[in-house]
Amino acid sequence: GGVDGVAQNLPTISIVIPTLNSRKTLRECLDSIAFQDYPGENLEVIISDGGSNDSTIEIAGTVKTEKGLNLRVVPNALKTGEAGKAAGLKAATGEVIAFIDSDNVLPGPDWLRAMVEPFRDAEIVAAEPIEYTARVGDGYITRYCAHLGMNDPLCLFLGNYDRYCAVTGLWTEVPHRAEDRGAYLKVELDKLHLPTMGANGFLIRRSAWDTIPLGDYLFDIDVLYELLDSNPDDNGKPVRFAKVKTGIIHIFSGDMRTFARKQRRRIRDYLFYSRLGVRKYPWKKTSRLKLLKFIFSCLTVVPLLAQSLRGYSKRPDAVWLFHPLACWLTLWEYSRGTIAGVFSAKELTREGWSQ
Repeated sequence: GGVDGVAQNLPTISIVIPTLNSRKTLRECLDSIAFQDYPGENLEVIISDGGSNDSTIEIAGTVKTEKGLNLRVVPNALKTGEAGKAAGLKAATGEVIAFIDSDNVLPGPDWLRAMVEPFRDAEIVAAEPIEYTARVGDGYITRYCAHLGMNDPLCLFLGNYDRYCAVTGLWTEVPHRAEDRGAYLKVELDKLHLPTMGANGFLIRRSAWDTIPLGDYLFDIDVLYELLDSNPDDNGKPVRFAKVKTGIIHIFSGDMRTFARKQRRRIRDYLFYSRLGVRKYPWKKTSRLKLLKFIFSCLTVVPLLAQSLRGYSKRPDAVWLFHPLACWLTLWEYSRGTIAGVFSAKELTREGWSQ
C-alpha cells in the first residue's frame, strides 16, 4: 500500500500476464510484483490463462492470499501469449497497461515507479526497460540472452533488437532519434523500421487503444506500427516512446532443445498469422543483405566467434560460447520452418506446452 496522497499522482496500472503451464517461473514473477513500492490500490494483476493443467492457477491464488495482491484470472481460449495479452487488456481497468510475461522478474522494488515516470510527458505513449538484467545464479541461456539483449540472435544481424547488446554497445540499430531525459531516453521511431519492442516489461497508456483496433491477438511490434500509422506527426500529437534506464529479468527455463523449439514456434507462428492477414508490420521489408550476412556468418563461423569475443570483453561470462550454437540452431529452425511454410503454414500447437 501507500499514502493516499502518493497514490493520487501515480497512475493506476493493470499488469497483464499471459500464462500457460507457467508454474516454473510464475511464483518469482508475482512475488516481484507484490514486492513493488507502489500503492496497492493503484495496482491490479490480470492473469490471462490459456488452460494450464499444472499448478499455475494455484500459485496465483496462493500469492494473492499471502501478499494481498489485487489479482484475478481471466480465460484465454486461444491459448497463445498474443491472444492472452488481448484477453487481459479487454479485462483491464488501469490507466497504464503493463505487459509482463510469466517468465519476467522485476529486478527491484522501485521498478514500477521508474517505469511510469516517463508518462508525465503527454507525448510518451509507451515505456520499456533499456536492458535485460543478468543475474549470476541464472541458467546459461538466460544469461546469454540478457548479455546479448535479445532472445533471437538473428535480430543482432537485422539490427532490430530493443535492449542493450554487449556485442554492439547499443540498445538498437534501427534509425531513431533519442533525447536523454536523465532517467530515460525519449525516442522517436520510424514506423517502417521498428525495433522488436512490446514484450517483457512493456507499459502503454490505455488511451492508446482509442486510436487502434483491438482484435483477438496482440502482436508486440504490430501495436507500435499501428500507433505510428494511426497517428502521423502532422495529424494529431506526436507519438514517442521511452526507454527507461532500468532492466528486467527474463528467465529462459529449458535447454538447447527448448531454445530450438522456441525458434521453430517463432517462424511457424509468424508464417501462419501472416497468411491469416492479422499481422500488420511489413516484415517483408527486412533487408535481404542482412539475412545473407547472417547465413554467411553461420557458415563461416569466424564472424560469430568475433561477436562472442566482443561480447565477452564487455560482459565477461563463459555463456558467450553458446553464441555460435544459438545462431546455428536459429538458422536451422528458420530454414526448416520457411521451407515447410511454403507447403503448409500452420500454427505450432500448444499441446503439452509449458514455460
